[in-house]
Amino acid sequence: MNTVDAAGLDIGDGHPPRIMGVLNVSEESPYDPSVYDDPGEAAQYVDEQLIDQGADIVDIGLESANKRFEVLSAEAELERLHVALETIESVSGDAVFSIETRYASVADEAISKGFDVVNDICGFADPKMSTVCEEYDVAVAKMASPPDLQRPGAVEETDWERRKSPDWAAQADYVDQVYEALKQNGLTDKTIVDPAFGGWSEAQTVADDRETFRRLREFRALGQPILVSINRKNFLGDVADRDTADRLPVSLAATSMAVERGADVVRTHDVAETRDAALIGESFSERTSVTVDGVTISRLDVATTRELQRHLEERDIDPKSIDRWRSELLEIDGLPTDERQRLVAAAADAGASTHPTPSNGVLLAGTPATFSDLSSVLKVDIGGESSLDEEIENILQ
Repeated sequence: MNTVDAAGLDIGDGHPPRIMGVLNVSEESPYDPSVYDDPGEAAQYVDEQLIDQGADIVDIGLESANKRFEVLSAEAELERLHVALETIESVSGDAVFSIETRYASVADEAISKGFDVVNDICGFADPKMSTVCEEYDVAVAKMASPPDLQRPGAVEETDWERRKSPDWAAQADYVDQVYEALKQNGLTDKTIVDPAFGGWSEAQTVADDRETFRRLREFRALGQPILVSINRKNFLGDVADRDTADRLPVSLAATSMAVERGADVVRTHDVAETRDAALIGESFSERTSVTVDGVTISRLDVATTRELQRHLEERDIDPKSIDRWRSELLEIDGLPTDERQRLVAAAADAGASTHPTPSNGVLLAGTPATFSDLSSVLKVDIGGESSLDEEIENILQ
């Protein structure tokens, strides 16, 4: 898992789940408690209701993304940007500030004036967006979306026969489409992926959201942190038969589950409560990663065949080469060539299988017994008093 540095805030495995509080300066936004057009009042809200309550990131929206409203042009968003900029200048608390936009020109202006992160709801549909983010070296949340600035999140309405192939479109389900939408137009090194929960199109259903949530771990195979925006969403309210105002309990239950399943950032209007729920989810997560002197050992959180296949496909490994019943997968990156060769030889002697990865690392597959045998024969110094066999033992405990 790639750790993303968002203006000094580390996001990813080995770091606490990050809470993204929401402020809207869009008069048409439907959630009144978070909507402000006066910078002073907005800054007070950010300080008291977001940062003081535990928000690590403050996401500021210039327009409502609700499909019932007309899409604002980049020029119209830029006309509203001054309110957001005056707000962050007046905030006294410490947080990372994110600008929600679909336009590279707006992102460029916002970052140049003080914003730290971009939240792109159209998934790099603006072809210059990734370039702008890379030039400023900022983190960017990329929501699954078709390559269309007018239709954020409308994943199921994408012409998949043209984008992929007729055969792929015929067999792909909704989660497959979300996964592929996130890969469209590439990922920067500092991309945070967002599976696009919510009714972004007429075609998207609550069943689609439930299936995406159930299979959330699959998105970890992309190797980037995951952002979820599930606060008070319909697919949760539908389960408990609750209206928006009464959905906080189901949102908190889902937050804990989302973090346990792989979410690294949770976007919410209910900051304090969501923070607590996220910490509970983190406490029961099985994800483990450790870095020592540039060598990273990651225990892949794989519970289903689909999750295994996603990880193998992203690493260009033939799924048939790994026994799906092997219970442990470890990915090791950063070893020098000679030490990597020693690891491969020792793994073969112990009965574990090894597979090269595109990052010039090694994927180890084996049972607890084979890893125990591997630790007994492998001695690779990875800095100071630490050795690879010791770190493998520690990460599997």
